Amino acid sequence: MAQKLQQEQKQSQVQQLSTLQVALSSLVQLPLTSMAERIRTEMLDNAALEEGSDLPHDDASAADDGYGDDADDSTAWDEVPNGELRDSLSDYMNEDEVPAYLRDRADEQREQREQRIAGSTSAIDDLQAQIGEHNVDDHQRQLLEYLIGSLDDDGLLRKDLETLADELAVYHNIYTDRNELEGALRILQTFEPRGIGARSLRECLLLQLDDPDLHSPYKEAACRVLREGFASFASHDWNALRQRFGLDETAMDGVRHLLTHLNPRPGGSLGNDTAAEAAAIVPDFYVSIGSDGLPDVSLNQGDMPELHISQAFRDSLSTYTRHRDKASRAEQEAYVYARQKVEAAQTFITLVARRRATLLMVMRAIADLQRDFFVSDDDDTRLVPLTLREVAARAGVDISTVSRVVTDKYVETAYGIYPLKLFFFNRITTRSGDELSSREVKAAIADLINAEDRQHPLADEAIAVALQARGLDVARRTVAKYREQMGFPVARLRRE
Repeated sequence: MAQKLQQEQKQSQVQQLSTLQVALSSLVQLPLTSMAERIRTEMLDNAALEEGSDLPHDDASAADDGYGDDADDSTAWDEVPNGELRDSLSDYMNEDEVPAYLRDRADEQREQREQRIAGSTSAIDDLQAQIGEHNVDDHQRQLLEYLIGSLDDDGLLRKDLETLADELAVYHNIYTDRNELEGALRILQTFEPRGIGARSLRECLLLQLDDPDLHSPYKEAACRVLREGFASFASHDWNALRQRFGLDETAMDGVRHLLTHLNPRPGGSLGNDTAAEAAAIVPDFYVSIGSDGLPDVSLNQGDMPELHISQAFRDSLSTYTRHRDKASRAEQEAYVYARQKVEAAQTFITLVARRRATLLMVMRAIADLQRDFFVSDDDDTRLVPLTLREVAARAGVDISTVSRVVTDKYVETAYGIYPLKLFFFNRITTRSGDELSSREVKAAIADLINAEDRQHPLADEAIAVALQARGLDVARRTVAKYREQMGFPVARLRRE
């Protein structure tokens, strides 16, 4: 076949992001704490960046690259909650003029607004605190404390009781015997989490099954499996267990579900002497209700410092400009270095300002579209189905920008702190063409399952029929998908 060259003309549309757009995208995605760290890293890398504003407060807000109202939201006063304290701080020109006692009160209130998501006490402390819930004398308390200290990282007791008795006598002058330690260990094995203090995996799982708060029709069969068929259980030979104990398929599924949901490591992180300070949820936005009854959005600046160009670098550039003709080679190189740093600093300051403006535009769009939620005391039944595309259209930004803004960010209202992703959920279209909120359908499914007869639980098809009676025409496969998302097992595993 003969080969030939052929030239054609083709038109296509390609979107290319500039370096500044890429940099802005990365900043927009950072939550408050990470953004503060990013600013301080930039200050270490660029000597032309300095902390603080060299302009009076009013002038600094007006000169913030033309962002108008958004610049006002970026001032240090946004760190302070609305109310009397915020009003008292507004009487001062800038933060340096605020008396120390008012600054301390502002910091104290801001710290109170951070929501802890975990306790700061260790697992060892929690176990020792549970000793006080039992009627024990001082000697038994000493034994219990030593047993707790002897647990391994899984929460199991690997040492023999006679060895522990010898250690107590030699190292602590506490004299006991195996029987006393056995009694103390039985008390320890009633502590939470269940399974603590077990001397083997089998005993650990049996202790969890012995929990009086555990109600399951397969509890007795599961205990028999552990006591008489532990080897088959450890090798996951469920067919052998079903035949050995004469269990039908439904009962075997129930036993397997029960056993595989027990915790083989109830101690978790007992090996750590002290627990690390718990992470804190720091809100990126504040939403309050204004005098007009509408949501008012402000940005939390947290520990992010205000930035300006170093006066020394500006003076260096001005001096070179006035004496350019007489500058030596070293002075020319110094000028090039200073100009690069100043340009990079100006670019970063502009990006930070644009980040503030972008975050505020997106959050204001969310507050506007979910207005009923905010003005109704955070009533989540007033939330409406919302997509990233709708917010992007309202805010006038790209949908990818909205996705970055809502990632790992939180908003605080007078009633709590919420992740931004709370405000986004889809509509579903029923077989009849009607649109429903997925949140509404999930709530109805949960109500039906929680109210069902435990001896005759509802199958997915029966739940779909019950939803139709409520006016929610949803397919069975949709019911199954939402049931799994909410963590409800199939009907045969819910049977008691």
